[in-house]
Amino acid sequence: MNITFGQYVPGNSWIYKLDPRVKILLSITLIVIIFLIPTLYGMLIALGTFVLIFLTTRISLFKVLKSIKGILFLLLFTVLLQMIYTKGTASTLYYSFDMSIGLYQILIMIGLLAFYYLTKKYIPFKFLYLLFILFLCFMTLWNSPFHLFDWNFNVIITDFKFDVYKEGVDKSLFIFIRIVMMVGITSLLTLSTMSIDINNGIESILSPLKIFKIPVGVFSMLISLTLRFIPTLLIESRKIMNAQASRGADFNEGHLHEKVKQIVALLIPMFVVSFKRADDLANAMEARGYVIGEPRTKLDELKIRWRDWVSIIIVLAFLGLVIWSMIYYV
Repeated sequence: MNITFGQYVPGNSWIYKLDPRVKILLSITLIVIIFLIPTLYGMLIALGTFVLIFLTTRISLFKVLKSIKGILFLLLFTVLLQMIYTKGTASTLYYSFDMSIGLYQILIMIGLLAFYYLTKKYIPFKFLYLLFILFLCFMTLWNSPFHLFDWNFNVIITDFKFDVYKEGVDKSLFIFIRIVMMVGITSLLTLSTMSIDINNGIESILSPLKIFKIPVGVFSMLISLTLRFIPTLLIESRKIMNAQASRGADFNEGHLHEKVKQIVALLIPMFVVSFKRADDLANAMEARGYVIGEPRTKLDELKIRWRDWVSIIIVLAFLGLVIWSMIYYV
C-alpha cells in the first residue's frame, strides 16, 4: 500500500499543463543528468534545485515520501554497505569503532530481538522500532559504551574494527540522494499525468518505429493499462485484506508458516479479481470498437506550447552545465 507509482493526483499547476511527451522525455533526461553528476556537491545542488521545482508543482510532499517509504529498507541497506566497504586513508578517517563478538553480546542481541518480536505488535511505527533495536545491537557490539563494565570473563569469539571514512560517508550520501531523486522524478511524472496521457505520449514518441512495422500503439496501450491497474489492484488488495481481517486474519503477526498461508489466501482472490477486471476491460474496449492494430483517432491532439519549450530549454541548460562540469572539473 506504500506504492504511489501510477496514481494520478488532480491538480492545476504548471506541471499538469505540460505536454505528456515533453514530461516523459524530460523525466528521462533528468534521470540521465542524475547519473552524469560526478560529485557530491553537484548532487546536493541538483537536490536543492529539484526541491525548489517540486514546491512550485503544488503536489503533496507526502505522496512522494510515501513512494520512498516502500524502498526505505533497501535504501538504508545500500547506504550501509557503501559506508562499510568504501575505504579511505588515515587522514580521512572519521572514527574507528572497536567491535567484538562474544558470548554476552550474542545473548544480549538475542534478548533484544526476542523483545522486539514480542512487542512489535503494540508499536505503531514498526520500521522505526526495528531501526532502534538494530541500533541497540550495534551498541552491544561496540566496546566503548561498556568500558565501565568488566568484560574479562566474557568469552570473546572475534574482534574487529568498523572504520568510517570520509569517502564512505560521501559515497553513501551521494547514492542516497541519487535514488531519492530518481524516485521523486518518476513520482512527479505519474502523479501529474493521467494514464491515457502517458499512453498517448509514449505512442507519439515511439511513432517513428512504425516504419519498421512495430505495433507502437499496442505497446503504448499495454504500458498505459499496466500503470492504470497498479492503483486499482492496490485498492482491491486492501479490500481483500480488510475482509480477511474481519474474519480473524492478521497479516502483520504470526509464524512463517502462518504468514505463507495468509499470503496464499491473499494471492488467490487477487488472481481472481485480476482476471475478472481484465475480462471486463476487454469487453468494454470491444464494445467501444477497439481493434488491435487498427488506426485510432484521438479526442485531444497533443500540441507543444510555450511552457513546454521553456521547460525543454531549462532542462537542456542543466544537461549542458553538468557535461561542462564533467569536462572541466573532473
